[in-house]
Amino acid sequence: MSKRRVVITGLGCVTALAESVDELFKALCEGKSGVSTIESFDASAYTVHFGGEIKDFDVTQYVDQRESKRMDRFTQFALAAAKQAISDSGLDVSKEDVSRIGVVVGTGIGGISEIEQQHIRLLKKGPGKVSPFCVPRLMANAASGTIAIFYGLRGPNYCVSSACASGNHAIGEAFSNIVSGRSDVMITGGAEAALTPVGLASFCAARSLSLRNDDPPAASRPFDRDRDGFVLSEGSGILVLEEETHARKRGANIYAELLGYSATDDGYHITAPLPDGNGAALAMKLALADAGLEPEKIDYINAHGTGTELNDIAESSAIKNVFGKHAYKIPVSSTKSCLGHLLGASGAVELIICVKVINESVIPPTINLENPDERCDLKMDYVPLQAREAKIHVALSNSFGFGGHNACLVVGKA
Repeated sequence: MSKRRVVITGLGCVTALAESVDELFKALCEGKSGVSTIESFDASAYTVHFGGEIKDFDVTQYVDQRESKRMDRFTQFALAAAKQAISDSGLDVSKEDVSRIGVVVGTGIGGISEIEQQHIRLLKKGPGKVSPFCVPRLMANAASGTIAIFYGLRGPNYCVSSACASGNHAIGEAFSNIVSGRSDVMITGGAEAALTPVGLASFCAARSLSLRNDDPPAASRPFDRDRDGFVLSEGSGILVLEEETHARKRGANIYAELLGYSATDDGYHITAPLPDGNGAALAMKLALADAGLEPEKIDYINAHGTGTELNDIAESSAIKNVFGKHAYKIPVSSTKSCLGHLLGASGAVELIICVKVINESVIPPTINLENPDERCDLKMDYVPLQAREAKIHVALSNSFGFGGHNACLVVGKA
């Protein structure tokens, strides 16, 4: 039996740079940064005062005010991006077998804002004043559940939580559901809203964030020797995946084909990657095998590229391990340089970017890459500072997370 083919028919996003896919991609290619001083709470006592914060998000554009109050911010982002993606796909759920449509949305942290707010209420007013909506708002599966409820979907529905690999894992699991024949359509991606007082304080305490308070847009510096940590951001990316025959039968616009997926673990350390990048390399090799492609077929890599010394060096080593001499011919850019790190949502937004790269024939740059780190390899092409026109047929997207998680996706021209 031939493998069921999976295509991408809908895209949606909410990010600090833009609240639509086309606007996001345009801003990325212009080298704009979505990193700015935090306004949602007073961060003056923190060592870090900035992040990839989404300003002026109006949830009532997507759901009424009363219903929105039952959702944490990460769920609001997920529903907003899902509504964009489903609208973009032209999918009319009323004409579909809803038992064949599922939802998998990843998040690294879930409803942390709700936990913070209700803990304050508990301490100040007592247990009787904790909201009855606390659990439905804080639970990590609230995003996937809310999307399914909104559209009345009855297929597989669950959450993947694997830190910063959550988005890619969720998409990979959704892909596997279609390949296996369990579903015909999957709504999938990631959502995160951890730019909160406790969220920021936790990463500050871990000393993993950039301290460039005097110049936030220049703070995210993947593969640059002057990097000093990653930038904490928030947002969501959601895609509509479909079995190819199903999509063609309804005349859907097909953006790209999802070709392969793999997941591995370093089995090494809870926060640090294997220094030689062997776990990440294995994930890339297995994703290529799943796609049935030789390494030379990859035209572009959207790197995990966090702008931390451990990740940048290990990922560069992994790419060279997998691609050999071809590694020096592949454009490798990190769009986290513009967006910061969306944690569990990053992989989903970055796969959307890969799809746009394939369709628009433009590669977004790694901004702020002014002094490449020789330990990453000066011969590699990290697409510094400026976007580049290029015909891209197949792209690869990497996501790695605390816990040693590695998840890799391969996407190709439809």
